[in-house]
Amino acid sequence: MELNSGSHSVGQSLYHFEWCPKYRYKMFNKEENKKLCETILSEVAERHGIGIIEMAVMPDHLHLIVEIPPTMSISQAFHLLKGASAHELFKRQPKFRLRYPRGHFWSPGKFYRTVGDADAETTINYVKNHHVHQTTLTSFRQPSAS
Repeated sequence: MELNSGSHSVGQSLYHFEWCPKYRYKMFNKEENKKLCETILSEVAERHGIGIIEMAVMPDHLHLIVEIPPTMSISQAFHLLKGASAHELFKRQPKFRLRYPRGHFWSPGKFYRTVGDADAETTINYVKNHHVHQTTLTSFRQPSAS
């Protein structure tokens, strides 16, 4: 995975998101509903600058690997994805209102975890031994040109 570069930042904001419909009803058993959810989530993500790397919509929950902008919090990303997708799902599939008459499609719960190409052990060792790297770099002297 590549690092994203901004005007004053370089980094990677890659996350595994998971959430489910309220009461964990199997709302995506039908292929057409599954495709509708995938389409809507892709549209919402694109509209808000969230990159979807991978998506799996299961009958009673979904998984997303997303890349969020460095200025966006995890909470804000969930809010945008869940809120806008629920609104669009009710709009495009009115029968969902029969199951959720109060308009709350998604469960309030969520799961998230960072994803990256550097595992935790490698990163911990880098931070732990950073002073060794820094000392080596500062004590390095190039021979003077005579």
